[in-house]
Amino acid sequence: MRLAIDTATDIASVAIGKRGRFPGAARSIRGARQHAAQLLTLIHEVLADAGAKLQDVTEIVVGDGPGSFTGLRIAWAAARGLAHERELPLVAVPSLLGAAHAASVFERESRAVAACFDALRGQVFGAVYTIHPGRVETIVAPALFTLDELARATPIRPALAVGDGAERYRTAVETWTGKPPVPLDAVPSIAARLLVLADDEAARRLLNDPLAEPVYGRLAEAQVKWEAHHGRPLPHSSR
Repeated sequence: MRLAIDTATDIASVAIGKRGRFPGAARSIRGARQHAAQLLTLIHEVLADAGAKLQDVTEIVVGDGPGSFTGLRIAWAAARGLAHERELPLVAVPSLLGAAHAASVFERESRAVAACFDALRGQVFGAVYTIHPGRVETIVAPALFTLDELARATPIRPALAVGDGAERYRTAVETWTGKPPVPLDAVPSIAARLLVLADDEAARRLLNDPLAEPVYGRLAEAQVKWEAHHGRPLPHSSR
């Protein structure tokens, strides 16, 4: 069985299921301040819901961001700890792709879906995907944009946009897609979709390197200040 964990946004989600299938159980909590304290409890609750034990898990899937710096590190620390303890494969899948895949349930046909997480400072972590049966087409890869920049970078008009970034810039999203944004708590959990997407060779990143980092989307504020003060890159950074 696979266990998936995502904490890239204000909503932390965990899901468990067999390969190639939708989850046997999934749970979510809202509130970034709860992630560190509640994530392990959430994992144990999902295992109990599925009638499974940690020993039944054969692979860990973790949300690859981009998103909250602190949030991503919480999920990655938990995923790495679980994978290391039992020497399990660890796979990363973009959290934005998970959100787009979840929102695609609102479309009967394969249409482009924009996923936008709030990055503050007037920006979003954004990507655009078309979810086809059994495969994913990346229209715009995950990166940091203003909403207008993301719209200009997208060669086709998305059918909808999902995420707290889309909600924050509702007016621009409605102009771009012709529809109101879809909130994350209105779609299946990101972790639940990561379970399915982990089968897609183009979407997954096998984490063989113990020093591999999640895709943060931009440098942490503390690193920006350190480098500005010292006039050089932070040693051993993932830059």
